[in-house]
Amino acid sequence: MNTEHRYTLEKGSKKYHCPECAKTRFVRYIDTQTGEYLPEQYGRCDRESKCGYFVNPYDDGYVKAIREQEQGDKTEWKPQQPKRIKRPVSKPKRAFIPFDVFNRTRAGYEKNVFIQNLLARVAFPFEVKEIEKVISLYHLGTVQNGYRTGGNTFPFIDVKNNVRAVQVKQFDEQNHTKGTDFLHSIIEKHHTRKNKQLPEWLKAYNENETKVSCLFGEHLLRRYPNNPVALVEAPKTAIYGTLYFGFPEQSTNFIWLAVYNLSSLNIDKCEVLKGRNVYLFPDLSKDGKAFELWSNKATEIQQRLQGTYFHVSDLLEKLAPQQDKEQGKDIADYLIQQDWRLFRKQDEKETHSCEPLAKVEVFKTERIEPPKKEQPENWSNSIAELENYFSNLELPTQPVKLNKCSTVNDCSLFIEKHLNTVNANNGNLTFLPFLNRLNELKQVLIVTQ
Repeated sequence: MNTEHRYTLEKGSKKYHCPECAKTRFVRYIDTQTGEYLPEQYGRCDRESKCGYFVNPYDDGYVKAIREQEQGDKTEWKPQQPKRIKRPVSKPKRAFIPFDVFNRTRAGYEKNVFIQNLLARVAFPFEVKEIEKVISLYHLGTVQNGYRTGGNTFPFIDVKNNVRAVQVKQFDEQNHTKGTDFLHSIIEKHHTRKNKQLPEWLKAYNENETKVSCLFGEHLLRRYPNNPVALVEAPKTAIYGTLYFGFPEQSTNFIWLAVYNLSSLNIDKCEVLKGRNVYLFPDLSKDGKAFELWSNKATEIQQRLQGTYFHVSDLLEKLAPQQDKEQGKDIADYLIQQDWRLFRKQDEKETHSCEPLAKVEVFKTERIEPPKKEQPENWSNSIAELENYFSNLELPTQPVKLNKCSTVNDCSLFIEKHLNTVNANNGNLTFLPFLNRLNELKQVLIVTQ
């Protein structure tokens, strides 16, 4: 019997998990007479330059043993453990998202639901200058058209300023996530729908085994070498932390970074934190599993990074009710209910030598004993001046650019709603941004007249 061609690599596009690299790129040997597969160890990984696994049944005596058994000869042969073929494998070069592609997201903030929520829809709206500053610091952007329009882009930029990934999040008007994607995936879907060939950079980028391979905000570490680090799960939480606890220009302020999700905390990402004081704020979870997981990982990572201190905050675990734990809330869910100006006032009182976690204790204090509100000042004169100005003005029918982040599409409706709000909340500092935006619009219209 001619056995030379009886056992062959299976033809066609069917692939299996490789025993060596676990990628679905493995072609198995098949018995052409019976149509059955040989044992799983026999086959070849077609990632020849990156894996090189190849076990041939003719080389280790398997074929000979089968033939002898079929002819009635006794044999003691058993399949041996396959030998790993050690080839000099060069580590594939990581591909990054080109800056010209990334830079296209850095506009269109008037369409950005996340940003507009922070300016107008949250309980305590932020000032425009604060939002512009956080946009610039973390290079936040917008999906301006097509799939995921209005979504906020969170770029993961490493310490060498390479753009490793760009997460896209769509939010509702309460800034709760309603959709998640990645910029490279959106671009790929666009090209596929249009039957267009993928750009060369995207082909190379798709070869990366991991996409989110650095911390969100990592690029800030070199700029602020002495600050302590606050580490959270999601980029959105890092943005809230920065807006509430202050920007890292002050060396005692945190640099707020995010790992991406609960399971993304690992030594590879944390190596850039060597020598830092790192404070971790895990999300809540049922039975405290998230806190336990991060506590264990932090201990392991600290042992491997000499001179690095990891502290896992149990603030939420102590304060949060069981319902919040079951919903998996994070520190951002509590911060957004507070007036950010109160946090900044506390920050101004602290000295350079203060313990960084003392800033977080403000959060604890505000939740338990909200401070007495000051008597509101009266805005009646300012409101009257604005009402008089707008009532005697022929309002433009075209959209008006209010600032870098906002465009007023309907001036008449904008003015009506904002005046109603400030009249109903005269002197309440929570609604001061509404009065400020009316004054901003006034100044823009004066310049353009």
